[in-house]
Amino acid sequence: MEHSVDLLQNLTIVLGVAAITCLVFHRLRQPVVLGYLLAGVLIGPHVPFPLVADGNTIHTLSELGVIMLMFSLGLEFSLRKLVKILPTAGIVALIQCSLMLWFGYLAGQAFGWTALESVYAGAIIAISSTTIIVKAFSEEGVKGALSHLVFAVLIVEDLIAVVLLAVLPPFSRGETLSGWMLAQTAAMLFLFLLLLLVVGLLILPRFIRWVLSLKRPEITLLVCVGLAFGISLLAKEMGYSVALGAFLAGSLLAESGEGESLEHAIAPVRDIFAAVFFVSVGMLIEPRVLAAHWGAVLVFTLLVIFGKILSVSFGAFFAGNSTRLSIQSGMSLAQIGEFSFIIAGVGLASGGTRDFLYPIAVSVSAITTLTTPLFIRRSDSVAKWVDRNLPGPLQTFTSLYATWIQRLRRTRPEGKNSALRRLLGLILMDSVLLVAIIIGTSLSLDELQLRLNQWTGLPELWCRLSIVGVSLLLGAPFVIGLIRLSRAIGLRLAIQALPLREDGKLDLAATPRKAMVVSLQVVSLLLVGTPILTLTSPFLPFYFEGTFWGLLLVGIGISFWRSANDLQGHVKAGAEMLLETLEASIDHGKTKALPHAEQILPGIGVIHSFLLDGNSPALEQTLSELNLRALSGACVLAITRKNGGIVAPTGDEVLHEGDLLALSGTEEALESAKQLLLSPTPPSH
Repeated sequence: MEHSVDLLQNLTIVLGVAAITCLVFHRLRQPVVLGYLLAGVLIGPHVPFPLVADGNTIHTLSELGVIMLMFSLGLEFSLRKLVKILPTAGIVALIQCSLMLWFGYLAGQAFGWTALESVYAGAIIAISSTTIIVKAFSEEGVKGALSHLVFAVLIVEDLIAVVLLAVLPPFSRGETLSGWMLAQTAAMLFLFLLLLLVVGLLILPRFIRWVLSLKRPEITLLVCVGLAFGISLLAKEMGYSVALGAFLAGSLLAESGEGESLEHAIAPVRDIFAAVFFVSVGMLIEPRVLAAHWGAVLVFTLLVIFGKILSVSFGAFFAGNSTRLSIQSGMSLAQIGEFSFIIAGVGLASGGTRDFLYPIAVSVSAITTLTTPLFIRRSDSVAKWVDRNLPGPLQTFTSLYATWIQRLRRTRPEGKNSALRRLLGLILMDSVLLVAIIIGTSLSLDELQLRLNQWTGLPELWCRLSIVGVSLLLGAPFVIGLIRLSRAIGLRLAIQALPLREDGKLDLAATPRKAMVVSLQVVSLLLVGTPILTLTSPFLPFYFEGTFWGLLLVGIGISFWRSANDLQGHVKAGAEMLLETLEASIDHGKTKALPHAEQILPGIGVIHSFLLDGNSPALEQTLSELNLRALSGACVLAITRKNGGIVAPTGDEVLHEGDLLALSGTEEALESAKQLLLSPTPPSH
């Protein structure tokens, strides 16, 4: 009976203080998650406050919150949705998470933390917060392409977080790492997931559809919660986290196609236990620890903000999105949240980290939660500023790259798919073998050194250098193979989008094709290199891999800059030829496609002419003031007016009535440009 009274007392304190702080933060138009964290600080043992909840009891209840949160996230995930979003969102999430894992690891090593603590630090800052972004987007009224891209990236990030939660705990038990242990851990995880998914997909979707057919909400709720807890317990018994089990339970039920109905049924229970979870997180914040580690809080906050903005922006752009949308996505995802708390909690509970890392993660999350709404509001103006100040060759490239990716997606010749799959298989095999050589050499270096010393009698230093040298020789062919294969993939995709001329005439698409090859090679190396960098960093000196991949990307960057300059010259030369076609296209219509323009300037997307009449909102504005490229993604190639044509106009060019503009870009970009040039209402984001 005494235990029941204590439980009731603790729940009263937690939910009562949480309700008050959430009301305050709601009135202040701040995310309620911050209210939960503040409630935890107020009732925790580290501040002099009359209300103190029992930490052990609240921690136990918070486990239920983790299960319900992860189960709810799983309901939003399905294999069909993953297949649909993976070609674009997967690129963004893989580049972003890999880079942030690496940045976090380097920062942890710089602070003198253990290798495992540094790995956890990278994992903590790698995953953005779905809860915070949903709230911020709702308050800012963000819809359309930006919300679709951001939430697609979040789905893939959540999947990556689940993989981290599955992989990290086995390495947190203090066992000595070895190649056999790595292989055994991977095999056990694979078998567990395979068995659970196969059995679950055969039974659970059909079962939950039958439960829903009963039309009894209380039965649906009990079945969902029971399955979530049951599979979470199974995962824990197998040595994995309850978060992994809960997510898998939700994703299995989502395959029934009734994920939205199930999420609505469990929402009240989820919200209550999620509140307890976030309050328990706040209870672990110790001001004394934060004061001792304020430098780490500052560094990791800056890493989250600038690292995520840059990595997401580059990833989104290379996935085929406009510069504006890419930068907006990067600034929207510059925060961490619930997954960071869960990963930090797993590290603390499994003994992989000391107690200082958890409050650091919470503090970084609280700061970036406050900055997220500001970044979302400022993202559009920042994107316009960046686009306006890009060098000329980059402006031309960014305007045309999306058109190449659009053509690539629409062009799928059957005969070349097998060759492309073979190249992808080879690059995957080279990557796996390179990682195996690096990790295997690192884990076996001491043993190999001892055996070589006993066999040859050479000094220990010479033995070590010899082993490292042999490993470098073994790995070099795979590195060279990755570089060559990435170029081969880029060339094949570029030819697929911009076919070669087979009639022996001048190939006018050669210059844009070259720029496309180099850019796709950069994408391939980022997609391959960043995971390799992340996986092998704990086994190599922190400066070695970063220096190598940095020099490699610098070399390719120089080649890219040259091709971008050539591309700009190609566009200017073609625009002069385009003027004659443009003058002949003037008629009584306001817009008109130029069907022969693709023959004059192959590789620059769809080209339309726009005639500015007396009602156009763009009249008497400079191109810089109109900021057409940043707002729409379309590029002005040429302008025809009464006193002569203008090729590749600058930002200072003033638009007048009767001007005929030739614009290139994707179909979506041209439609947005049409709204800006011919309608008084600008397009919404």
